[in-house]
Amino acid sequence: MTDAPVIEPGDPDEARHLLEASHAMMLELFDPDANHFLSLDALRRPDIRFFVARLDARVAGCGALALRDGYGEIKSMFVDPDIRRAGVAGRLIERLESEARTFGLPFLRLETGNLLEAAQALYRRQGFELCGPFGEYAAHPQSVFMEKRLG
Repeated sequence: MTDAPVIEPGDPDEARHLLEASHAMMLELFDPDANHFLSLDALRRPDIRFFVARLDARVAGCGALALRDGYGEIKSMFVDPDIRRAGVAGRLIERLESEARTFGLPFLRLETGNLLEAAQALYRRQGFELCGPFGEYAAHPQSVFMEKRLG
């Protein structure tokens, strides 16, 4: 890897391999009622901003911002396991924050799995803190809810 990751708007089909790997992992780890991932079609809705991370010209990660009433929600964050720790996830989060700010959103929120400790650590490093369920989510023992106030 020689280049820094480039984060840009993309089509979910470009990241299909990553999204399918993410969905398979979540289905293996979590109860069906604790899985809240979006389908490829849902990631194309007008209220979703989808981004890909390119590293050395390949799609190495993805993430989406769902525009909600009064906040943005991070969805579909996933980085190719072979290149983790290359700064891709942090750059994706920075881009999603920037996008949320362009819409004047005061918060970024997310739901992740209780077993995804590396993801939770990443979000904490990026300034996210634990919060309660939001939007249409209900409390679930396998769900962890986090938010970050945007300045």
